[in-house]
Amino acid sequence: MSWFKRDKPTDEKLPTVESGDRHVKTEGLWQKCEGCRQIIWKKELEANWNVCPKCGVHSRIDAVTRLKLLLDGEYEEFESKLTSSDPLGFVDSKPYRLRLLAMQQATNLSDAMISAAGTLDGRPVQMCSMDPRFIGGSMGSVVGEKIARAVERAIERHTPLVIVSASGGARMQEGAVSLMQMAKISAALMRMDEARLPFISVLTDPTTGGVTASYAMLGDLNIAEPGALIGFAGPRVIEQTIRQKLPEGFQRSEFLLKHGMLDAVVSRLELKAYISTALKFFVG
Repeated sequence: MSWFKRDKPTDEKLPTVESGDRHVKTEGLWQKCEGCRQIIWKKELEANWNVCPKCGVHSRIDAVTRLKLLLDGEYEEFESKLTSSDPLGFVDSKPYRLRLLAMQQATNLSDAMISAAGTLDGRPVQMCSMDPRFIGGSMGSVVGEKIARAVERAIERHTPLVIVSASGGARMQEGAVSLMQMAKISAALMRMDEARLPFISVLTDPTTGGVTASYAMLGDLNIAEPGALIGFAGPRVIEQTIRQKLPEGFQRSEFLLKHGMLDAVVSRLELKAYISTALKFFVG
């Protein structure tokens, strides 16, 4: 004899909960550190500019947050509506134009870089900040044009230029057009050098590919954040090519500093003060 008995049969189904609706009130309030694996209150992490208060690991930040970190307050943004024309009509898993549109809607940016003018400790500067959320922070025609115009403004206004890199390299969807930006930006920076104006390059995680092979390594001062991946080809590609195990910490900022590829590795929390001191040395 069964303990439970249904009084009458029913065809009614129990209500279901979609997986996307399953959440608790504390969801999204905590984040696991990529370094020490500790659970950290998200607001505490954001208040510390996404630097883990327990182990010091630097998590990635977007371009707008970077400008808030380095500039004194309000800033003037340039070319905010400049977008790629999709020169190749490129299609992979979906058309490039649709990928661009999706990224623009997700990030509220026209492309992978914000170009702005503001003050850093009271000193006028031109600043370009890359956003790794936008197609991996890849460099296409828009990024190249924004940097070239920023250099022209720096020369015209006689101000220093700071570029913060966070990029996977040249954007494959624009083919040779994206590779042309390497030479275009390098030529512009040469004109800035001839004008005797300082260019400070800040390399963050990651700075790879064509960005590393061009302007990211052309600064009068090359600064990196701790633990940043910096290189041309990735470590996995290099290992598969040379069939050798790479040294511990290879292509991380500390490794590059030790081998003379960088001038300094500076914590994000001290970066503004460090750049300010450097500009006093360059400009007076």
